[in-house]
Order: sequence, then C-alpha cells, then structure tokens
Amino acid sequence: MKNYTVAVLVNNKLGVLNRVTSMFRRRQFNITALTVSETESALYSRITVMFEGEDTTKQQLINQLYKLPDVCSIIDLNAQDSVSRELMLIKMKNEQETRREIMDAAEVFHAKVVDYHKESFVLQMTADRRRIDDFVDLMRDYTILEICRTGVVSLERGSSTIRKITNL
Repeated sequence: MKNYTVAVLVNNKLGVLNRVTSMFRRRQFNITALTVSETESALYSRITVMFEGEDTTKQQLINQLYKLPDVCSIIDLNAQDSVSRELMLIKMKNEQETRREIMDAAEVFHAKVVDYHKESFVLQMTADRRRIDDFVDLMRDYTILEICRTGVVSLERGSSTIRKITNL
C-alpha cells in the first residue's frame, strides 16, 4: 500500500467533514492523518487527509468525493510539488542522567522546549512527517510520557492554489 495526501476544499457547513470522511471509510482507506481548518474565506474549509491505499482505488475515491455537493475542489498532493508540515508536542521525563542527551538531540532536530518542570518537559517540533518520526524513534530510548501530533498541513508549491482550480 502507498501513502497519499489530498486536500479537499469544501463549503464550510455543518456535517461536511462527516460526509467526506465517511467516503474514506466506505472505500476502506485507512486515514493516517486528518487536518481541518477554515481557509482565508469563512465560506470554505480545507480538509487535508493522509491515507493508505492503492492508485486505482485512490482515483475512484477522488471521483466519488467530487460527487458530494459541498466539495468544491480536490488536489492530490505529492512530496515533490508541495510543502508539508506537522506539529508535534512530546512530553519527556526530566531525569538528570538523560536530560543533556535529550536536549542535544532536540537541538539537532530543531525542537524547542515550550514547558519545563522538575518532573517533565515538553518539546515542540514542526517538520515533515518523516523527520518527526525519526525524532520520536530516537526519543524511544528515553522515557516518553506523552505525544500529541497534528495532522499534516500541505500546500502546493508555486502560484497555483486550490481555489484557482475551482474557478470560485
């Protein structure tokens, strides 16, 4: 199975997210990340979905999404033609024996301390999904107390926008 990311521009109305995600469920795609937010206009929301599947069924899914009345536009985003980021907060146990090693790794990965207590500290990291996964793998050698990650946000490179495709 492959990983895909699509951005769906929808009318900002009650129930639209449920209808869009139900389409993924009915087509038996595993959603691995989901981000929803209002756009530059309060009339529209952007749903960014990262999921696993096959090429042929992915195209069928996109065709079915276009049939939903509140879907305005869809962009199939790939790593070469888009900029993607994810935010992660990771709470680590604050132990004198490992603190320096964790802080050194955080510096290399450009994670920053956003909360510090005697028993724990929280690091914030914004990066592409793979870089965050690599950092989490490294932190598994220490005591991770909690992790919280956003879904992926992604925009096409260059001047093209999701709204230009729809002729809104």
